[in-house]
Amino acid sequence: MKHHTVKANGIRQHFIEAGEGAPVVLLHGFPETNYAWRHQIPVLAKTYRVIAPDLRGYGKTDKPASGYDKRTMANDLIALLDHLGIDRIALVGHDRGARVATRFAKDHPDRLDRLVVMDNVPTRIVATSMNAKVAKAYWFFTFHQVPDLPEALIAGREDVWLRHFFSDWCYDPHTIAGADFDAYVAAYREPGAVRGAMADYRAAPEDVLQDQEDADRLIACPTMSIWGADFEAVGGTFDMAAVWRGMATHLRAEPIAQCGHLPQEEQPEIVNRLLLDFLGGWKGGAA
Repeated sequence: MKHHTVKANGIRQHFIEAGEGAPVVLLHGFPETNYAWRHQIPVLAKTYRVIAPDLRGYGKTDKPASGYDKRTMANDLIALLDHLGIDRIALVGHDRGARVATRFAKDHPDRLDRLVVMDNVPTRIVATSMNAKVAKAYWFFTFHQVPDLPEALIAGREDVWLRHFFSDWCYDPHTIAGADFDAYVAAYREPGAVRGAMADYRAAPEDVLQDQEDADRLIACPTMSIWGADFEAVGGTFDMAAVWRGMATHLRAEPIAQCGHLPQEEQPEIVNRLLLDFLGGWKGGAA
């Protein structure tokens, strides 16, 4: 497992790379970094060339003041792939990374062979479904968009902020603990890290507009939606199979029992098995 940093799309992008073969890209979500894929990378790397970037604003990737709309973040990935000389990929995205992956699938279908989205309700669907129940479950969407206040309240309390999400969002509240929890706290205590995550959420109005422009154009490549069956904000609030049937023409729906918002960390063996099965036959190369 090697760490690299390259300049692409105007920012320094940090990524982990491991293995050889057809390229598989893993995009993390909030409140994580590419550390989220530590249980998947060694398994997938036995068969595939695995690339796991830190998204713009997260981890060791640059945290500029702008560019957090998902079209620009998808272009971050395009620039990284071009730098690496990679044409088409299989793409796996969780949470915020799934939003980037969905925009990538819409904007760059020729660069995508198959898509996995994990525990994600598309931004447009969240916005158009807003009611009291959804607002309660997605309170942090609004809080994180308030200018400056979240950074001021979270500074020096990154551990309290993160502990809430990791405990509340996992089926087992102790899933993320010890050295793993410390790794995330350290990442979000880096200069600009909290502001970068907030900027990701503050791009929501632009993201919704982008999603509305091509809402009627379905993702054409094979798509698998995985979600934690016991996470109230996703599987407990939305009919996820129906949501993603409205997004993709060739859908495989896979709820995971006794699992919350972080399937790759809560149920890594099940996720790894699903990924290996879905990726089977992916050999790389042009369309």
